[in-house]
Amino acid sequence: MLVAGVTSTLTSLIGDHGVYAVFLLMAIDAVFPAASELVMVYAGALAAGAFAGQHVDLFGSQISSHFWGFVVMASAGALGYLVGAIVGWAIGFYGGRPLLERHGGWFHLSGDKLERAERWFDRWDDLAVLLGRVAPVIRSFISIPAGVFRMPFWRYVVLTAVGSATWAFALAGVGYGAGRSYERFHHDFSYVEYAVVALVVAVAGYLVWRWRQSRLADRASDPAR
Repeated sequence: MLVAGVTSTLTSLIGDHGVYAVFLLMAIDAVFPAASELVMVYAGALAAGAFAGQHVDLFGSQISSHFWGFVVMASAGALGYLVGAIVGWAIGFYGGRPLLERHGGWFHLSGDKLERAERWFDRWDDLAVLLGRVAPVIRSFISIPAGVFRMPFWRYVVLTAVGSATWAFALAGVGYGAGRSYERFHHDFSYVEYAVVALVVAVAGYLVWRWRQSRLADRASDPAR
């Protein structure tokens, strides 16, 4: 299945490339959803020694302490996310609304999503970034709008750093705590993955239905269209 394939790919990347894969995947997740929950949980489990033959390496040196392996993995996730978030902010800041109006689909930021992001920022102000960084799915759609709406750079960096560190260390801690029981934990966690995919499909179906209803209503009100 698709979910199993994505899961296998992500875990293989982390197993083969460790800290560097975690850094890169979390940097991507700051702009495009890249299953950060699974990435960090697996990274924490790897640090705990849950997988035979796999360990945490940093700059060519093996980290023998499970605890410090956990710290390195979680820090790599937090720093990677921060770097990606800064890139996302720059895209929004320098590209502005015109970029998203022309190419919003590239970033999964259509007009409707940008309007929802703007309402989110209007409602929460600075907390929009901090809260968004610890909210599943939403966290990947905060970076570019923050630049578009001209959020001050250093304030954005500080709030993002706090939120991403909280997220990365918490999820890596779940994997670390599961330790050698990770395989059983992951088997149970996979049901959550399926539920998330089902929810996404349901929401997409609902949005398509709403769009079609809107089109039909427009045609009814304007027969010339």
